[in-house]
Amino acid sequence: MIGLLALTGLRAWAVEAPPAELSPDTLAQAVKDDTFSVPTPGELLAALNKEGKPNWQAQYRPPIPTTYTSRPQIALNLGGLIADGYLAVEAEDSQQVKNIGKDIMTLARTLGIAEDVLRRGKSIEDFAENNEWSTLKEELEATQNEVKLAMDQEHDEELTTLVTLGGWIRGTEAVSGWIANNYTGPEAKLLRQPAIVALLRAKLEALPPKTKDDPLVKALGGPLKDLQTMVSFPPDQTPSQADVKKLHDTAADLITTITSNK
Repeated sequence: MIGLLALTGLRAWAVEAPPAELSPDTLAQAVKDDTFSVPTPGELLAALNKEGKPNWQAQYRPPIPTTYTSRPQIALNLGGLIADGYLAVEAEDSQQVKNIGKDIMTLARTLGIAEDVLRRGKSIEDFAENNEWSTLKEELEATQNEVKLAMDQEHDEELTTLVTLGGWIRGTEAVSGWIANNYTGPEAKLLRQPAIVALLRAKLEALPPKTKDDPLVKALGGPLKDLQTMVSFPPDQTPSQADVKKLHDTAADLITTITSNK
C-alpha cells in the first residue's frame, strides 16, 4: 500500500491524521518507480464503517455493460466492478457478490487475463455461499492484485493505472453518496484525499501516448482536476453537505462517462 507518511492503509482517510501533501519531486518519483499505490476501495469503505454501519445496499448501481471493446474502458470498468464487489461484501449480500464476480470474470476474459482471475472467482463464489465475509474481503483484494499482476506481465502496465483509477472513482462515488444522504461533519472530513488524487492524476499524465490519447481517458482529465480541488480542503475545515453532494455528483458523472457504451 502507499508507503509514505499518512498515506499508509486506512490512515489515508483518518480525520486525526490527514494525508500530507506530496511535493512535485516526491510525486514525480512516485509515478516513475511506483513507490506508492492507492488504497483499495475496501479500505475507503472500512474508514466509514468505523463511524457506524452504513447501509451499503443503498449505494448499489444497476448492472453495467460487459460488452466493451476498448481496453482502457474495460480496465476502468473492471476497477469499478471490484469496488462494487467490496460494497456487496460490506453489505454481506452473497447474491450480489456472486453477480459482481461473474461480471468481473467477463471483463477479465475480454482483456485476456481470465485464467488467474477465474480461479479467484470460484473462491469468491464459494466464500459468498458460506457467508465468509472476512475471507471475502481478502479474496477481493487478492483478485485485484491478480488482475494488476496479469496486466504487468502482459506489459499493459498502463491498464493497471486505469483499474486503480476506476476503483477509486467508484468507491468515492459510493462513499460520498452515503455521506451526502446521511450527513455528519466527522464523516465528511473522511473525504479529504489530496495526495491520492494528485498521484492518480500524475499517473494518468504519465500514460503512454496511445492510451493517454484514448477519447475516454482524455475525457477524465477535467473532472479529475475538479475532484482533486473538492477533496483538497484544509485539515481543519469540514465540507458542507452541499460540498459533499457536489463531490458525489462529479464522481457519478465520471462513472456515467466510464460506463457509457456510446
